Amino acid sequence: MSSYPQISLSGKVALITGGSSGIGRAIALKLSQAGAKIAILDIKECESLLNEIGRDKARFYRCDVTSADEVREVVRSVYEEFGRIDIVVNAAGVIVRKDAVETSEEEWDKVLNVNLKGPFLVSKYSIPYMIRGGGGSIVNVASGWGLKGGPKAVAYCASKGGLINMTRAMAIDHGKDGIRVNCVAPGDVDTPMLRSEAEQLGMKWEDFLREAANRPLARIGKPEDIANAVLFLVSDMASWITGATLVVDGGGTA
Repeated sequence: MSSYPQISLSGKVALITGGSSGIGRAIALKLSQAGAKIAILDIKECESLLNEIGRDKARFYRCDVTSADEVREVVRSVYEEFGRIDIVVNAAGVIVRKDAVETSEEEWDKVLNVNLKGPFLVSKYSIPYMIRGGGGSIVNVASGWGLKGGPKAVAYCASKGGLINMTRAMAIDHGKDGIRVNCVAPGDVDTPMLRSEAEQLGMKWEDFLREAANRPLARIGKPEDIANAVLFLVSDMASWITGATLVVDGGGTA
């Protein structure tokens, strides 16, 4: 039963990348609680999540979002199995905590490919199916560092800034198709990726956490905080919102 009974996604099918852990996992749970059936695209298995949602309501598809061939075939499989695609959430992401001099070309390519090319490919191959169903909603998971710069994250900041403006461009192009395209811009959220940042920077988690919590609401985010925002954006409550960036960061960019 949905924790937000006024929001129903009953009859909808949501395709979520990076859904096996972190923010993507929380989004998958939240949208399923609102009644949506869930297609999880990831390179990591998610047996416990499938059991939690219910195997009659969720499927896992192994997919490298940087591969056009894989994305095209997996999206087609999702459509053939579920019969429709109404919601796409691009939540897969990676980060390298290095400045421009330290970042290798290989690291730059990996971050841009996962964080920017991935959402492009998943959207490219999903939109025609969404149009068949009469429209839908796409939400890209960006970052506060897509709106402002951050230290030692040059590739990540570039990818998320590009994702925010790609969101705007897609909203302009596909409004006529009944497809709304928005993004959320989280601040620091307690996920495996955030913990990897502390490791990359050589910081103890306790010290990193103390620094990250230095914001008006005095805590880092929970994956559920971002999932709540995504639920709103894909619901009918946001029916006149497209091309928008919803910042969910406890006031970190205020």
